[in-house]
Amino acid sequence: MNVNPRVLILTASYGNGHLQASKALQQQFLSQGVEHVKIVNLMKEGHPFINLITTSLVNKSTKISRMGLDYYGWSYYLTRETKRTALFQRSMTYLGQKKLRELIHQERPDVVVNTFPFGASPEVCSSMGITNFTVLTDYALHATWLHPNVDKYYVATEELKQQIIFKGFSKDRVEVTGIPLRQEFANERSFSQSQKKNIILIMASESGVTSYIEEMLHSLADLDNCQLVVVCGRNEKLELRLKDQFAAFSGITILGFVDNVHQWMSRATCIVTKAGGLTLTEALALQLPIFIYKPYAGQEKENALFLSSRGVASISTNMEDFSSKINYLIKHPSLYEEIRERMKGLQRNQAAAHIVNDIIHRINQPVSLSI
Repeated sequence: MNVNPRVLILTASYGNGHLQASKALQQQFLSQGVEHVKIVNLMKEGHPFINLITTSLVNKSTKISRMGLDYYGWSYYLTRETKRTALFQRSMTYLGQKKLRELIHQERPDVVVNTFPFGASPEVCSSMGITNFTVLTDYALHATWLHPNVDKYYVATEELKQQIIFKGFSKDRVEVTGIPLRQEFANERSFSQSQKKNIILIMASESGVTSYIEEMLHSLADLDNCQLVVVCGRNEKLELRLKDQFAAFSGITILGFVDNVHQWMSRATCIVTKAGGLTLTEALALQLPIFIYKPYAGQEKENALFLSSRGVASISTNMEDFSSKINYLIKHPSLYEEIRERMKGLQRNQAAAHIVNDIIHRINQPVSLSI
């Protein structure tokens, strides 16, 4: 029995969610006494120049899609059902194999965990006799996640599990755990209806938001008894621009990067955000009604559609509809409570602990020998 396994977690920087899920798993492994846990951005470590180009393309796609040239969305849906035509995925599989073998020889992991669909990982791990697991970080399935050599999948919903089983995987290789979150999001939210103003938390860190954020703030500024809190993240240029433009608006607070976003979320009445799997899961954990404006085609749109179908997220494609829906929520506290109740039914707040416990249990199972 391996009482202190070595764990290698593979992630990527295409969006912040994959990294945050990796950190949540690392946090949980360490809390359970697993001392050797390393997170590696496989593309960045193995091919920094290619990683820079592909990351730039993904980031720019959010801006270009607003102008009608949505090459990322087209690619997503073209390759959604089968990865045989996914040139990008095949390239990543080929490019990542050499670096991963080097990492395995260097780190000597007992287990490899993927929070990004690296085809190289199950192929290399299988050939080297290393158990590998994949943690899906979205509410929609894409073919790039699927590989016959993955030992086990951890997914957000029963629907995802059934879709993977339908693709030919046995049910014991897929488990519904939820998406792993940092421990800060595992506690009950502290929102109180007695607070003086309703806080509308607006996540504006991603580049595509800059095309409409001013219009959005002007649209929401007139809502009664509301405080708009805008988180610009590391987008310093946007932060300075908004602070200058809305300096005279006492009902608008502009923030840059914050390391206590869970506290802001716990105080908010609702959140305006892009439909990334991790942020949506954080909102679910804190029972925070979700508003999504013009979701990008691809996994974000599919995430938004899933949560919208469950009555916990609202999607808008024009500003009038968007502000009207938020105004309706503010003026109808009963709707807020209904949404919270629906969110409770979707919550899986201990996903990281569940996944880590299962991984440790599986790698510590005695191997049966046939004589």
